[in-house]
Amino acid sequence: MALSRSELIRLLESLRSTDGIGLIRAIAERMVQELIEAEATAHIGAEWNEHTPTRTNIRNGHRERVLTTLAGDLDLAIPKVRTGGFFPSLLERRRRIDQALYAVIMEAYVHGVSTRSVDDLVKALGGDSGISKSEVSRICAALDEPLTAFRTRALDHVRFPYVYLDATYCKARVNHQIVSRAVVVATGITEEGGREVPGLMAGDSESEAFWKEFLRSLRERGLSGVRLVVTGQHSGLVAAVRKVMLGAAWQRYRVHFLRNVFGVIDQDSGEMVAATIRTVFTQPAAELVRAQLDTVADMPGAQFPQAKAMLLGAKEDLTAFADFPPRHWKKIQRVLNM
Repeated sequence: MALSRSELIRLLESLRSTDGIGLIRAIAERMVQELIEAEATAHIGAEWNEHTPTRTNIRNGHRERVLTTLAGDLDLAIPKVRTGGFFPSLLERRRRIDQALYAVIMEAYVHGVSTRSVDDLVKALGGDSGISKSEVSRICAALDEPLTAFRTRALDHVRFPYVYLDATYCKARVNHQIVSRAVVVATGITEEGGREVPGLMAGDSESEAFWKEFLRSLRERGLSGVRLVVTGQHSGLVAAVRKVMLGAAWQRYRVHFLRNVFGVIDQDSGEMVAATIRTVFTQPAAELVRAQLDTVADMPGAQFPQAKAMLLGAKEDLTAFADFPPRHWKKIQRVLNM
């Protein structure tokens, strides 16, 4: 006969008072372990040290595994096999959950979330026992290999005539402290219009020496065929481009320039002036691009002489793209707007 709710509660209290929870955990652990061993035996085709015609593999020790359940953490031993792999179907769903949880832990770690906060996050997601600092480090170590492979891969599989350089800032763990760190990114555009990230590096984005090191590392990995490099106007970056990317033209980001122009005109005129400047980049031929810039520079000239001086002074920097095939302009312009 089934127990009533009140009887179940009394039984639970009785078990708690006599360390029954520990007993339940031990029973659950033994039961799950036996099921795992039975599945391993079926997979191998033989018991421990048993020689049968149906044997297809050989046991090769165990690996430890902790399974969090309502009964507590179960310490399990997953059998290893000599050839191929074995993982119990009983834990397959849990493995998928763990993989998703690991992805969350890695994402949090990359964004500089403290280990204690990661522990709280794991508990909130259902990991009753949380996660230790060493476990976070072990899980995140899995990021190192694929990231290193990506950052050091050869670049001689395709030519990138157009390369764009920029920096983004994120939190990073440096000397056990969370600090803001620059991550510089190179984006390459192929002649067919494909886009790829040839490289990235964390460091001092204000330093010419850093940019030279980054650009040289790209060249050493096989970056070639670069004809136009697009960047902001930072002097250290521009100097590094001119010294390392020999033979490549330099183009200034349009959006960066417009921000500078907004600083010398009144707010009410900003959108009108910006729309006027954008007409420079919609012309169908190189000579028209440069002629339009001269025309546009005269338009706000009387009211905003500084804006006119900025346009004329940056003429070559803003129109370098016009020296390349017009069929490529659309692809170049997409990144100039970044």
